[in-house]
Amino acid sequence: MMVFGLSRAIRSSKKNAIIAELKLYSPKYGDLLKGRDPFEILRAYERAGAVGISYITEPKYFRGSFEFLRKLCQETELPVLRKDFITEREDIERTAEAGASAVLLIARLLGEGLAELVDVAREHGLDTLVEVHSEGELNIALQTNTTMIGINNRDIGKLELDDGDVSLTERLAPLIPKRYVRVSESGISTMDDLRRALRLTDAALIGTALMKAEDPERLLREFVEVKV
Repeated sequence: MMVFGLSRAIRSSKKNAIIAELKLYSPKYGDLLKGRDPFEILRAYERAGAVGISYITEPKYFRGSFEFLRKLCQETELPVLRKDFITEREDIERTAEAGASAVLLIARLLGEGLAELVDVAREHGLDTLVEVHSEGELNIALQTNTTMIGINNRDIGKLELDDGDVSLTERLAPLIPKRYVRVSESGISTMDDLRRALRLTDAALIGTALMKAEDPERLLREFVEVKV
């Protein structure tokens, strides 16, 4: 049986499993880096106990780059999740070649083509985080061989211009069998949000709240260590 890096790290985590997103730009909040060195933030995430690192390579709305992903994978031993609007087999092959551990696949975007891309990713040794935002999308995800299912509390169709709410996680997570690693994504900014999410899931993906924090390392450490 093939062992995948990010899902294994989440399953074996002794503390709250937080995938920390190195999010340089937000369609809603604009520049989140504010002149800081992104690799200093990476080191802060590592010190604070992140279980993995997420990075958005989409260039137009999130100002990401594939070359930065490649460098990020070289700079950390933590599993790296590539987030993007992936639709092609070649995107997955490039992701694996860059050294990432996992890839985001959006159920709404891929529809019936989702299962095939999940299988392609797994053949390349990648964990797959299949993202859903509704019960209908979850039903599509459950027909695949994905290792992880992520509930995006924000509506990707609105490019994260909505705030999102963990109530969506509370509604959908109980419908996901335990054989999947369940991840609550986005819209998590307080300890109460995190507690609500992790009562029903295995991990939380947090980006904007950490990037907006005056001290990302301190906030992440609090997220990692708080009692759920």
